[in-house]
Amino acid sequence: MEEEQLKIFDMNKNEIGIATRDNVHKFGYWHEVFHCWFVSKEEDTYYIHLQRRSKEKKDYPNLLDITAAGHLLADETVQDGVREIKEELGMDIAYEKLVPLGVFSYSVKHGNLIDNEFANIFLYNSEHHLNDFILQAEEVSGMVKARIKDFEQFWLGKKEKIKITGFVFTKGEKEWMEKYVGRDQFVPHQDSFYRFIIEKIKAQLT
Repeated sequence: MEEEQLKIFDMNKNEIGIATRDNVHKFGYWHEVFHCWFVSKEEDTYYIHLQRRSKEKKDYPNLLDITAAGHLLADETVQDGVREIKEELGMDIAYEKLVPLGVFSYSVKHGNLIDNEFANIFLYNSEHHLNDFILQAEEVSGMVKARIKDFEQFWLGKKEKIKITGFVFTKGEKEWMEKYVGRDQFVPHQDSFYRFIIEKIKAQLT
């Protein structure tokens, strides 16, 4: 299988070439990604949806992460990023239905992986039930939700754990669950990233 090719940039987002995905993370080249956060409203309460990454993932297996996200390939535009929603969650959602929240630049080093990303971030106001998600097993092993108020307090350091409800696939079987999780169960994005997301989402919901 041919390895993914990504556009690479300098710190000022000037395009400087193309590199394989492995080399992007090996050498820490800046590159573009697509993020989409799903929120839903049940009665008077807003929830944020989180995917649980598959145990087969090379990076951060079994950890909670953005609802749908992925790299933009060298021949793709930001608008093409909606394919990640279809691939990971089984939903056809038009780009025009997404609310742009801005671009966040962040840098994370995890073991031998250097991840320097320009994240194009979007919000989707969802009316879907958790049962509506058709997950790509190789990428996503579960879908859960948490109250946005709890999510905010959690990443502001006011809560040590957060309550999540949803489902995970275990040995091919869907299992519904409800539990409290700590930071060790989340992909280690920077705290500033989560605070940025929370503020941008809150501004759209008020």
